[in-house]
Amino acid sequence: MIVAGFGFREGATLASLEGALRAAAHDSLSVAALATLDSKADQLAPLARKLGLPLLQVARETLARQSVVTHSPMSEAIHGTGSVAEATALAAAGPAARLLSPRHVSPDRLATCALAASNFHERQPA
Repeated sequence: MIVAGFGFREGATLASLEGALRAAAHDSLSVAALATLDSKADQLAPLARKLGLPLLQVARETLARQSVVTHSPMSEAIHGTGSVAEATALAAAGPAARLLSPRHVSPDRLATCALAASNFHERQPA
C-alpha cells in the first residue's frame, strides 16, 4: 500500500495539496491513502473526498519515531521531525514502511507531500 503523507501551512488550498501530490507521485504511482497530522485532517479531507481515498490521521507523538531524510529546522522546532510529510507517510504505512519519495513542495510552497509504502514482503522476526 502506498500512502501519501502531507505537511502544510494553514493557508494551503486544495490546489496546494494537489500540486504537492502531483510533484511527489509524478502521476505514475497508485496512492491508496492520504495521511497527515490528526490536528490537520479537516484541511486535507476535501482532497481525500475528491480522490475517493481514505484519510489516515497520525498523532504528533509518533512523528519523532520516524526516520526521515529531510531535516527542516522549522519543522523540527514545531513538530519534532524534519518533515511532517515524510513522517506521516511512514507512520501511516506501518512499522515496516519505506520511503518511496521524499517530500516534494507544491508550486505555491504551502504544502509538501511524500510517499511511503508498506513492506509486506519483509520477514518479521519471530
